[in-house]
Amino acid sequence: MTSVLGVDPGSRCTGYGIIHDGPKGPVLVTYGTIRTESDNFPERLKQIYDGIYRVAKEFRPQEFAIEQVFMSKNADSALKLGQARGAAICGGLSAGLPVYEYAARAVKLALVGKGSAEKSQVQHMVRAMLGLTEVLPADASDALGVAMCHIHTRQTQKRMALPPGVRR
Repeated sequence: MTSVLGVDPGSRCTGYGIIHDGPKGPVLVTYGTIRTESDNFPERLKQIYDGIYRVAKEFRPQEFAIEQVFMSKNADSALKLGQARGAAICGGLSAGLPVYEYAARAVKLALVGKGSAEKSQVQHMVRAMLGLTEVLPADASDALGVAMCHIHTRQTQKRMALPPGVRR
């Protein structure tokens, strides 16, 4: 079975979560957040890269799933988010992981069954599917949602006998 590192990128707080695709459903391995400490933006990018790399090396997932950047009304925020996402991707790639990307709408659809679901609905489904009672940090919950979306997508593709990354 496969373990997936899911990431919800952010320039100040990047969420991560690792889920093992067990025979009886998803199993939580770990979750957390990487909080950047510096006011220097390039240093924050390095902290994101280092944090993702460290988590990947410690827990040894086989795959990496990350949320795609959505369009924002604030161009500066979108650029910073894109750079944070790039730092996280590089951390995963440096750890030898293949990278898979998912739109926020696809994550919501996979977990809630509705692409326009509210963030709270996604967080509720993550907790329910993993059998958790504790409230998770929002960024970590979102990252676990991305990992679960990837697992669901892999299972669907396997059932359809499609190689990973190919869509119909």
